[in-house]
Amino acid sequence: MNITILSRNKNLYSTNRLYNAGTKRGHNITIIDYLRCYINIGQNQSAIYYDGEKQSNFDAVLPRIGASQTSYGTAIVRQFEMMGNFCINTSDAIKASRDKLRSLQILAKHGINMPVTGYASHTMDIHDVIEKVGKTPLIMKLLQGTQGNGVVLAETMKTAESVMNAFKQVDADILIQEFIKESSGIDIRAIVVGDKVVAAMQRVAPQGEFRSNVHRGATTKHINLTQEEEDIAIQSTKVLGLNLAGVDLMRSKRGPLVLEVNSSPGLQGIELLTGADVAGEIISFIENICNKK
Repeated sequence: MNITILSRNKNLYSTNRLYNAGTKRGHNITIIDYLRCYINIGQNQSAIYYDGEKQSNFDAVLPRIGASQTSYGTAIVRQFEMMGNFCINTSDAIKASRDKLRSLQILAKHGINMPVTGYASHTMDIHDVIEKVGKTPLIMKLLQGTQGNGVVLAETMKTAESVMNAFKQVDADILIQEFIKESSGIDIRAIVVGDKVVAAMQRVAPQGEFRSNVHRGATTKHINLTQEEEDIAIQSTKVLGLNLAGVDLMRSKRGPLVLEVNSSPGLQGIELLTGADVAGEIISFIENICNKK
């Protein structure tokens, strides 16, 4: 098969692993910097060009779109879709997963368990929003934040008001979310490919930190998910229209809660920790889909 990987950097661990996994199985793998692509749109003339060459005859497209390039990246993915190429994650699914509010609304509509979340435009509504979400402490998140950036723990009402006022002064949209005390700075990352979880790890925040992001010093360990945790990770991926996702979960008194669904999950940490061949599972899934056509 001819498979193209849309990635800014061929030397990134995830991109390199997908390339090697594909070539090992005998496929022709091309890595394209999607920001260097440009589109020609017209009746019966639509095309994608890269370095002056028309891109065609791909059996599958594997998008690795960076959060800051979502708009342009998904436009390129959409063009591949319109040209009849199979994309493991569609442009609409990627955009839905990148919009924190939209993704939570979709998950809630389908009955996915998650932390109680509030959203408001005006600071005058802050007290009522907090009452609906629960008591302080609360988590306050920038809608556009990634990798733990723009996430604040507000331990008092006064702090919550100050944070909201500060964000609103720079015209930033924020979510207000209940703080799950019993999680103790621990969450779970599960990689879903198709209809199965292929790898999972637990992330533990360092002392004095509530965010369990690895680049912020969190430690990781291999973990076996419960059936309920596997089911909610797979269901969350499906309702957002994704075939590949990194689902972040948190254990609570009322069961597993979905925090976020990432449409371009990194492979390095979880593969090196668990020994799972996540890249191979992704290529295998593409093979199965394309062979059914």
